[in-house]
Amino acid sequence: MKTSIGTRALQYLFAYLFMVVAVYPMILMVASSFKSNMDILANPFSLPLSLHLESYQKLWEAVPFGSFLLNSVIVSVVSVVLVALFSAMAAFYLARFSFKWTGLLYFFFIAGLMIPIKLGIVPLFMLMKNLGLINSLWSLILIYTATGIPISVLILTGFFRALPVELEEAARIDGCTHFQVLWKVLLPLIRPALGTVVIINFIGAWNDFFFPLIFIQEDALKTIPVGMMVLFGEYETNWSLLFAGLTLSALPMIAVFLVASRQFMEGLTAGAVK
Repeated sequence: MKTSIGTRALQYLFAYLFMVVAVYPMILMVASSFKSNMDILANPFSLPLSLHLESYQKLWEAVPFGSFLLNSVIVSVVSVVLVALFSAMAAFYLARFSFKWTGLLYFFFIAGLMIPIKLGIVPLFMLMKNLGLINSLWSLILIYTATGIPISVLILTGFFRALPVELEEAARIDGCTHFQVLWKVLLPLIRPALGTVVIINFIGAWNDFFFPLIFIQEDALKTIPVGMMVLFGEYETNWSLLFAGLTLSALPMIAVFLVASRQFMEGLTAGAVK
């Protein structure tokens, strides 16, 4: 049944309205970063009459933004690499090897999605303290890796099961080991799923505020979300510097999304069309 012109026009209208609602805060953030603090307070929703680049220059002087940026990059990139590596191996095992404990192991990973990790923050803090990982970026990396594996295993297992077994059998006839089958044959075929895993986990690690606030006390090791709290004063806040920092911190996320967006969209729509 064909969609009428009026229905399609209404769909486009809602789509454009949603786009405006989603994009407007980002436009306002970028525009405010080029305004002075007085201009923001006087006309918060107006476009800048002239571009003021002083906010970006003063940002590096007011806070160690370079250290915050580097720490966020290290934590996010290392976490995403570990999540993708371990999740791919676990999902490959669950999808291709059938043992009596496979179903229980799969449920173990799924259970990680049901239990909020923040409920165990006290024993988790004691564990990190006993391991000597307080004020260490490894505490964040390990937590983000552990919290990112369940959803990643769920996504990748479904993709592995959808691949034909004949591909693996042909690779094994050619002399490939299990790891070579995974690395050379299957992983290139599930790039949409890997793109989805990368984007979900990178954004989660990059934007997280809770765990860096708990496990990192040294200013030199803080990530961007916690480090930017320095700009909030007790009686006054320099909004121009804050928006400049938020704009710079959003650039890596936009870059990662643009790089993996095609695979991400294919991963979301896989299986929707037969």
